[in-house]
Amino acid sequence: MALSGLIFIGFVLAHMYGNLKAFAGETSFNEYAEHLREIGEPILPYSGLLWILRLGLIAALVVHVTAAVLLWRRAAKARPVQYEMVRRASSSISSRTMRWGGLTILVFLVWHLLNFSIVKINPAGGETNNPYALLVDTFGVWWMTVIYLVAMAALALHLHHGTFSSMQTLGLTGTAKARTRARTAGWVLAVVVAGGYSLVPLGVLLGLIE
Repeated sequence: MALSGLIFIGFVLAHMYGNLKAFAGETSFNEYAEHLREIGEPILPYSGLLWILRLGLIAALVVHVTAAVLLWRRAAKARPVQYEMVRRASSSISSRTMRWGGLTILVFLVWHLLNFSIVKINPAGGETNNPYALLVDTFGVWWMTVIYLVAMAALALHLHHGTFSSMQTLGLTGTAKARTRARTAGWVLAVVVAGGYSLVPLGVLLGLIE
């Protein structure tokens, strides 16, 4: 679960960089989107590398979700009710919301792929073959921006606790200072990623991207 989580951390950072291209304008954003599909040609077919990456992410997602379910079942069998009450009193909100936050992110991911990638659904009824126009139209619909920001809040909490847990699993939190650094890394990553992704819908809402 820790290793698949680290794969997703790398992905969301790279994907965030691409999203922020929207602030450079339509031409820059669409050129970036097209470049992703042309990487690997002519050795690979058009969008070939992109699909390889997608399949790799799907495999990592299956591993991550499966590991989460198995760990949850194991914990449910081994954890007394009294301990659960003590744990809830002393744990952070990010650790207590890992399961529901993960489910929220999973549902959002399915919609996000339908919206921007696999099907390309334009909530405003506009064109779908222009990535920049699809982005602006999507976040021009207020409830789409709300959904996106709620998902980013869930992602922030998930990253905060997930980063610490991953580092703990990999043996990088053996001392008090190391644990403090791991928690700090979790907060920094959560703020950078969720904040970076939120800039685009907020940019559309404020008229900075149009």
